Amino acid sequence: MKQFFKIQGIPSRINLFLMGFFLIASGLQAQTNLENDKKLNRETNKILKTAEEELGENDFASAEASYRKAVSKNESSATARYNMANMYYGKEKPAQATSRYKQAAKVAETKEDKHDVFHNMGNSYMDQKKYAEAIEAYKNALRNNPTDEQTRYNLALAKKMLEKEQQENKDQDDKKDDQKDKEKEKEDQNKDKKEDDKGEKDKKDEGDNKENEGGEKEKEPKKEPEKPDDKGEPKDQKQNKDEKGDQEKEQPQQPQPGQLSPQQIKNLLEAMNNEEKKVQDKINAEKAKGAKTKTAKDW
Repeated sequence: MKQFFKIQGIPSRINLFLMGFFLIASGLQAQTNLENDKKLNRETNKILKTAEEELGENDFASAEASYRKAVSKNESSATARYNMANMYYGKEKPAQATSRYKQAAKVAETKEDKHDVFHNMGNSYMDQKKYAEAIEAYKNALRNNPTDEQTRYNLALAKKMLEKEQQENKDQDDKKDDQKDKEKEKEDQNKDKKEDDKGEKDKKDEGDNKENEGGEKEKEPKKEPEKPDDKGEPKDQKQNKDEKGDQEKEQPQQPQPGQLSPQQIKNLLEAMNNEEKKVQDKINAEKAKGAKTKTAKDW
């Protein structure tokens, strides 16, 4: 036979009491946290408003200090970091802006906030000509808001700029390679020329050495150049010329073909004179025989 104990119901009532207590405590804590968050947000927004007013007055240093104060006050505030990044971007400090956009992206909660952060992050990368990073930022922005046509346009522009940059880099690399090839070719030509010049010099030196060696073996006294005589001719040349003239005098002149030699002419004249004398003698003999004596007559 089973026995029942009434005391079994007591723990159930205690548990219910404890559960109710914890629920009430949790609610009160949540309420407290909510109130604290609201208070923190009000204080943060107040600082951000001050920063915006200072920025509107072109007091950049004060605005920067206020934004830093807001970030330090509320580390989970994506708005504080986002607005601070926008301030740097407007002051043409894209690198600092990018750093703050990255911080804002980590704490942003809504898709709308994430889209805005990544979109502006892409713009800051574009200003730094970091097109690959800009493309990735715009893609993240479109993941959170695929309908934003401005983001889509910026993405296309970033891709086009990246392709242009890559082509320019390729052309520049090709140009550098061509320049290196030309420099190497010129260097090789200069090297070959130096080797050729060295070879020519070695050959010349070798020839000079041989001439010097020959000169040492057969040394001859230097001969002074002959002085010209009064007619401007060296003595040797004059002597040779005189000897040649004497030889020409001693040797009879040789007749040229078709001409009589002097001796032949002489012999011919003597023969003609002899013939003429014979004829004259004969005439004279005949006259002596039959002619009368006449006085001489001048012709």
